[in-house]
Amino acid sequence: MPSAQTLRRRTPGLRREDLAARAGIGVTWCAWIEQGRDVRASPEALARLAVALSLTPAERSYMFELAGRRDPDAPPSEPMSEAPPSVRAVIDALELPAYALDGLWNACCWNKAAENLFAGWLGDGQQKNLLRFAFTAPSARALLPDWEDRALRLLAEFRADYGRLLNDAAMAAFVDKLKRESDLFVRGWASQSVIVRTGGSRTFLHPIDGPLVFDQHTYIPAERPDYKLVMLFPSTEQQP
Repeated sequence: MPSAQTLRRRTPGLRREDLAARAGIGVTWCAWIEQGRDVRASPEALARLAVALSLTPAERSYMFELAGRRDPDAPPSEPMSEAPPSVRAVIDALELPAYALDGLWNACCWNKAAENLFAGWLGDGQQKNLLRFAFTAPSARALLPDWEDRALRLLAEFRADYGRLLNDAAMAAFVDKLKRESDLFVRGWASQSVIVRTGGSRTFLHPIDGPLVFDQHTYIPAERPDYKLVMLFPSTEQQP
């Protein structure tokens, strides 16, 4: 749960009594939550608290994860064997590298440009999970010049989704497996960093094409918000 210091920083001038009133919880419970006591707030109470604190989506997901509750406003997580049709249509129409991730960050759809860029991840017979590729594949270390920082950033982004599948057996098994396979994953998981997956400059050291720089943009399909569409535009910046 957020600490008392965090609550004061995000809501300057907001008294505990005001926060409790906004969230519809008792003042004593509010104090106990600030103090990190073992209280069992309902998902609905936590949702009201998230609104009262103006938490970001990543912070909200993480709060529910720490509380061991599922966000009542989280999108459904029904399994889906294929990418949403709208996402597949966009990827098929693009010549630049593009791929889609499902709720467990498995690549469920990609184009030839993405397959050529991500040597060792996409393609027939390759490991399709982005987290597992980043943390366990030797080719990831070669492809990503700043491999450790990139892997840990991916994990922090993944944790923003983890809270929405907190009680999902497949998610729990996936995390446990990566803990057994990667010491870096264990250290990153223990740090509990969480951020929203955003765009920005991404550098690669391709085994054939050499250094490449792309601007990454990530979009969420309206009909399946648990999926992600990722596109990599050739950067206009000077190549490294």
